[in-house]
Amino acid sequence: MKGKSALRGIMCGALILAAAWAGRAAAEVVDRIVAVVNDEVISLSELEMMIKSMHFRPGMESRARDKAFQREILEALIDQKLANAEAKRRGLNVTDKELEAALEDFKRQNRLKDDAALQEALGKAHMTLNELKERIRGQILQDRLMALVLGPNLPPVTESEVRRIYETEVPKEKGTQVHLKILSLPAGEEARKKAEALAGEYRQGADLETLSRRHGLPLQDLGVIAEDDLNPQLAGFLRKLQPRQVGVVESPQGLQLVELVSRRTGTETRSYEEMAPRIRQALQRQEMAKRFGEYLKTLRQKAHIKILL
Repeated sequence: MKGKSALRGIMCGALILAAAWAGRAAAEVVDRIVAVVNDEVISLSELEMMIKSMHFRPGMESRARDKAFQREILEALIDQKLANAEAKRRGLNVTDKELEAALEDFKRQNRLKDDAALQEALGKAHMTLNELKERIRGQILQDRLMALVLGPNLPPVTESEVRRIYETEVPKEKGTQVHLKILSLPAGEEARKKAEALAGEYRQGADLETLSRRHGLPLQDLGVIAEDDLNPQLAGFLRKLQPRQVGVVESPQGLQLVELVSRRTGTETRSYEEMAPRIRQALQRQEMAKRFGEYLKTLRQKAHIKILL
């Protein structure tokens, strides 16, 4: 159903986009060329950085080493190179003033109150402010190229379609909502000591992503969950934690280090008036992306592309 994919773009917002664009990986890689696109190259490090950034999305950790997934991301990078080159060829550009306005819009959409909140979000995505600006610039250029090549031929989004998606897909959040991350430890007599040691490292400033990489332990981001849907014992345990605190929990799978990322209490339903423009834009972008994909196929036919992955 196309509404669900549109909603993901609406509700997740540009932070997930920023994560998918992350420009810096923590782990070092041995670099080499994995693709050539006309006179540009795509390096293994660029591909690894893109894949690494996807770990910030729940369920993506297990796909990082999947060859088909790596090829999918590489194909997206190739399309990105082709689109950027075509935008430059057509003389499209983004002024500094337009870029700053887009950055402010980015902050508003993600409810980042100030520059400190923005820097915190960028840190989690392993990204600098300049890198974010360049990615936003590239997205604006691609949007303008889409508008230029597709023209006014897209069918309008009807009010009934916008209303239907708002009524069926926009979550009506009630009660307490918690965002959890879980680091799982192997079973064994030393597991408790290990868990407490990891909790100590966390309190000294290491986040769970760092601990996962450092100790080779699986990390799962559960996203936002209604407290009423949790095991009562776990819910009671979490009430003792403040956001950005961790605790050790026993589960049928063994010990787990659980981080309470955030907690929200009350009812938070976004109005139709607030959401309608964003839903309409997401539906339009979805249709444009489909047609733009066909256009990119024509650019591929004219380009010299060599894949070395």
